[in-house]
Amino acid sequence: MYVRAANMFKMAKNWSAAGDAFYKAAGLHLRVQSKHNAAVNFIDAGNAYKKSDPQEAISCFGKATDIYTDMGRFNIAAKHHISVAEIYESELLDIHKALAHYEQAADYYKGEESTSAANKCLLKVATYAAQMEQYQKAIEIFEQIGTYSMDTTLLKYAAKDYFFKAALCHFCVDMLNCKLAVQKYEDMYPAFTDARECKLLKKLFEAHDEQNTEAYTEAIREFDSITRSDKWQTTMLLRIKKTIQDEENDLR
Repeated sequence: MYVRAANMFKMAKNWSAAGDAFYKAAGLHLRVQSKHNAAVNFIDAGNAYKKSDPQEAISCFGKATDIYTDMGRFNIAAKHHISVAEIYESELLDIHKALAHYEQAADYYKGEESTSAANKCLLKVATYAAQMEQYQKAIEIFEQIGTYSMDTTLLKYAAKDYFFKAALCHFCVDMLNCKLAVQKYEDMYPAFTDARECKLLKKLFEAHDEQNTEAYTEAIREFDSITRSDKWQTTMLLRIKKTIQDEENDLR
C-alpha cells in the first residue's frame, strides 16, 4: 500500500511525500525481518528525498548501507556510499564528508576485489585530499593507481596522468622531492620520460631553479596549447607558481 502511494507521489513529482511513503514501507519490512526489501525501500526513499531534502536522503541511504553491510553485500553498500558522497559533493558542498564516503566505498570495493571501482573512488579521494593540502595522502593514492595502471595493458596509457598528478602534489611540498619522484617514475615507467607531462615538469624545475615566473608561465602556456590543463591541475600549478613568487619576494 505504501509503495503504491509512493509511486503515485513520484508520478506527481511530490518527492517529499514519495520519500515519506517509501520510508514507512521500509519500516514495515523491518518489523517482519525482511531486510532486503527494507533496504530497497530505503534506497527508493533516498532517491526521492534527493530531489527535496538532501539530509533525509543521506539518512535513508545510510540505513540501507547498514543493512547491506550486515548482509555482506559490500558492493551494493559501496554503491550507496557513493550516492551519499555525491550529495555532500554537489548539494551540501561538504568535501570532508564526501571524501570520507568515497574512502569507505573504496574500502568495500577493495575487499570485494573490485579494483577498478575502488580506484575510481580513490581518485576522488586523492583529488580532494590535494585540494585540502593533504598532499601525502594524495601522492600515495596517485602513485598506487599509476603503478596499477602501468601493469594493466588496457590502462597503461593513463599511468602518465597519475604520475603527473603525484608529481604536482610533490612539487607543492618540495621541489627536490618532486625531482626524485619524477626520476623514480621514469625508472619504473620509461614511457613517462617521453610524455609531455614529464617534459613540462622538467621545464618547471628549471624555471623554479632560476626563480623565473615568466619561464614557468610560458611552459604551461605551451603545454596548454595542445591539451588544456583541467581545473585541478591549474589549481596545483598556480600553488607552485606562488611558491616561486614568494621566494622571489624573499630575495628582494
